Amino acid sequence: MDLQLELNKAGGFKNLELLAKQVVEGFIAGMHKSPFHGFSSEFAEHKIYNQGESTKHIDWKLYAKTDRLYTKRYDEETNLRCHLIIDNSSSMHYPELSNFNLNQLNKIAFSALASAALMQILKKQRDAVGLSIYSDRYDYYSPEKGSERHHQMLLHQLSQMVQSKPQNILTDTYTYLHQIAEKIKRRSLIFFFTDMLQNTADDDKLFQALRHLKYNKHEVVLFHVFDKKHEMEFDFSNAPKRFVDVETGEYMDLYAENIQDNYKKAVSRYFDAIKLKCIQYKIKYVEADINKDFNNILMTYMIERQKFL
Repeated sequence: MDLQLELNKAGGFKNLELLAKQVVEGFIAGMHKSPFHGFSSEFAEHKIYNQGESTKHIDWKLYAKTDRLYTKRYDEETNLRCHLIIDNSSSMHYPELSNFNLNQLNKIAFSALASAALMQILKKQRDAVGLSIYSDRYDYYSPEKGSERHHQMLLHQLSQMVQSKPQNILTDTYTYLHQIAEKIKRRSLIFFFTDMLQNTADDDKLFQALRHLKYNKHEVVLFHVFDKKHEMEFDFSNAPKRFVDVETGEYMDLYAENIQDNYKKAVSRYFDAIKLKCIQYKIKYVEADINKDFNNILMTYMIERQKFL
């Protein structure tokens, strides 16, 4: 069934689980045609063989199909703990949309569907997942669990988050990343969805908060969510427009062409600084353009999971 039809029938993001399943199915179908074929239909039951491990659990039939060594995974093995963090400030609800279209998602809808798709794979892997949502307050927290009831509860929270319309809600990443880091006691794989637009000029404090996430040997992936065409390239028609800061309400009236070059240089410098700090703190940085598909998000998970275990 057509994914867009299902989105319309769902009334936006009310049936998030169905959408996530279809995103994952499309991703797996694509992997059959890729060099990562061995990850695809078998990823829930197998893991890559590491040199030095016992060979008694190698799946030789799978080796014959993929030319890669995998060992069978058993239910009693210790699985992954994953924590999803989502920035729910007003800037994440850009652009404002009355109806969601999979070819035109805003940042919060992209983050929610990406998270739901990751949760779908985590459930297949029998992994535990937790969720934190924050803005200028700690909106929601749930620790890592693997039950079906827990999974449904998180999907409900993601759906509610997308359908909310926060007005002039600022981002206090510094405060709440520290609080989240304190709550995650056991080593986990952390996925953080944010546009990195903050209400503070002190970038060092922001990066200190990111560094705190590495506490307790967590592996951290920063999904930098943005609308590349508008927020990075500043690609607007050259007609007089009013540009409004959705978090503060401040605005400027101007012609986009008059500031486009300087804007692009300033944004590029800021984005480059984020990438450099991520390298410095050993945080994986992933560009997440809302105008693209979810394959980069899901492939990042597959690779990071293999490294983590």
